[in-house]
Amino acid sequence: MVEEEPVGIRAAGGVAWRPGADGRIEVCLVHRPRYGDWSLPKGKLERGEHPLLAAVREVAEETDVRAVPQVRLTTVRYRSEGRPKTVDYWSMRAVGEGGFQPDTEVDDVRWLATDEAVRLVSYPHDAEVLGAFAALPPVTTTLALVRHAQAGKRATWSGPDDGRPLDATGRAQAEALAPLVALIRPTRLLSASARRCVETLDPAAALLDLPIEVAGELDEPRPGQQPDECALAAAARLAGLAAAGDRAGVCSQGKVIPGAMERLTGRADDWTTPKGGGWLLAFGADRLVGADRL
Repeated sequence: MVEEEPVGIRAAGGVAWRPGADGRIEVCLVHRPRYGDWSLPKGKLERGEHPLLAAVREVAEETDVRAVPQVRLTTVRYRSEGRPKTVDYWSMRAVGEGGFQPDTEVDDVRWLATDEAVRLVSYPHDAEVLGAFAALPPVTTTLALVRHAQAGKRATWSGPDDGRPLDATGRAQAEALAPLVALIRPTRLLSASARRCVETLDPAAALLDLPIEVAGELDEPRPGQQPDECALAAAARLAGLAAAGDRAGVCSQGKVIPGAMERLTGRADDWTTPKGGGWLLAFGADRLVGADRL
């Protein structure tokens, strides 16, 4: 009889960083008294929790550091207590710190230059994650780019297509997107002009107390417009937001996002984005340096 593989453990964490007093980047490590080790902050996903939400939450819980996620790093796999374990990591810019209080899970936190952190961590996989972080180009801002949520079938809607609202599934998708968009602590929310795009950002706008700006550059092609023209306009708007240092949540449409992503990355990959899905985009000035599916 073949024994079944134990159910795997899903966890997430981050390399939280800040500029040091000497100009070098410092990263955050935690000491766990139970294991007597130094490691990157991480923890298990709660039931149904998105890994990115878990990563930011665990960093905050273990270090009392509030951070904005930027680029997905190495995914680590190993066995823990006889079960396979997968840990996803992101780089995160520290934007606030509270008063760390030692407890039974984490009793010390240190901010160290990356090379010093590599020497201190207790496990090779943590050193590997730090190496991936050290290899990143500088990141100046992040955007959350999402495709509108589900809005029923065009054939069953009698009004203008731009007026088609989200259906029940779409409203649930929009609610689920809101906390993901909020992770980047946006200062602006921009939407294509279609009603379903604006409604997709409504929960995020309520959560963040931000207005939604309608941007025609994010719209799908109108009659007589070429798809490339719309893709170029959307890519230019996203790059312009990044160059200005704006952290923004942006909602566009399925015929625009793949072309815009191809122009931003210079790669003809599969940029198809499901309704209610999206991308975490990290920029260095106006250059895209990281794109991770939400």
